[in-house]
Amino acid sequence: MKTPLPPEAAPLIRTIAMPGDTNPAGDIFGGWLMAQMDLAAGNAAARRARGRCATVAVEAISFHSPVKVGDEVSLYAQILSVGRTSLRIRVEAWRRERHSEDRNRVTEAVFTFVALDDEGRPRPVPAEGSDAG
Repeated sequence: MKTPLPPEAAPLIRTIAMPGDTNPAGDIFGGWLMAQMDLAAGNAAARRARGRCATVAVEAISFHSPVKVGDEVSLYAQILSVGRTSLRIRVEAWRRERHSEDRNRVTEAVFTFVALDDEGRPRPVPAEGSDAG
């Protein structure tokens, strides 16, 4: 099976996995990785919706391989679809060993966000390219 390549776009987040984020086996907790993915998806959602957004669903999260302490984790997001008030965003997490250039995809999922107004109610996502916000 051919190893996929990281997306060509710049990652939305790049961070280092630290010892405080591990389970007793020394692997990074899946919850920590999912939180990083949610941050990346939230960044993409807020930029596209030009404002506050909230996570409402995560579907099909798949953990392919572990992340170790010291690994660089890069998170890539791609907007799959935009509804009237919602956005579906695919996120991939890739790891690079601390002393290597070898990279592999470790996790992927699709996040759904809803754009919110100042009172926390759903609001329309502005048309792409508009200055409305």
